[in-house]
Amino acid sequence: MQVRYPAGPDQVCRFTTTDLRREFLIEELFRPGEVSAVYTHHDRIVIAGALPNPAIPLALPTFEALRSDYFLQRREAGVINVGPPGIVEVDGHAYPVAHAECVYIGRGARDVVFHHPGAYYLVSAAAHEPHPTRHATLTDANTSRLGGSEGSNERTIYRYIHLDGIRSCQLVMGVTVLEPGSMWNTMPCHTHDRRTEIYLYFDLDADHRVVHLMGKPDETRSLIVADRQAVISPSWSVHCGFGTRRYAFVWAMAGENQAFDDMDHVAITDLR
Repeated sequence: MQVRYPAGPDQVCRFTTTDLRREFLIEELFRPGEVSAVYTHHDRIVIAGALPNPAIPLALPTFEALRSDYFLQRREAGVINVGPPGIVEVDGHAYPVAHAECVYIGRGARDVVFHHPGAYYLVSAAAHEPHPTRHATLTDANTSRLGGSEGSNERTIYRYIHLDGIRSCQLVMGVTVLEPGSMWNTMPCHTHDRRTEIYLYFDLDADHRVVHLMGKPDETRSLIVADRQAVISPSWSVHCGFGTRRYAFVWAMAGENQAFDDMDHVAITDLR
């Protein structure tokens, strides 16, 4: 597990491209036969990727940085499969998880095992009480269609973990899928000063990229992001992007509240 400490906007405005990528981009989450993890002190979120080898199930370990007997002793987690259909096993119960489907795992679950051939993306936040483990398909999600072809941002939002869906302590999580020919996400953009958000881009062709905008609205910076790479978005930062080809992304938030619409909108004309 890599540990990252918060960087503020007064520092980020002086960062080089290398500095930005080191602080906010997670480039290698999916290594065969490993659970790779990053602990960010932005709202104490853990971001992890699990890529099990054939015939060798991959258990979710605890990490020294958590100082816990097992990973979910004081935490909850959302898992979304960004690969082919697989199985997430929680305390002996197997949940078949198709592409882009979700499993929420509540505080206190001891044994979490990932089975080949899926590619499992996990986001975890601190939790003060247990909630039941639940599996949700795309048809189970709270779904919204937004944008249009004129803005190159026609997309479907699938909300999995939220106040009116799978209940959690503080985690909010879902998937956004762009239509063919649409490349913009989250524009007009926003910040939300009460939460940290994590984006994981997936279903992006290997030779294409997303230009992810971050930073203060009046002093933006950009990251060039590849398939299955994640971006840590602090509460003060905008988070939006434009791809060279259509893609999907997992969004996950934790912080002060779980209100999906608690955001501070930024007019396109105010971006710098």
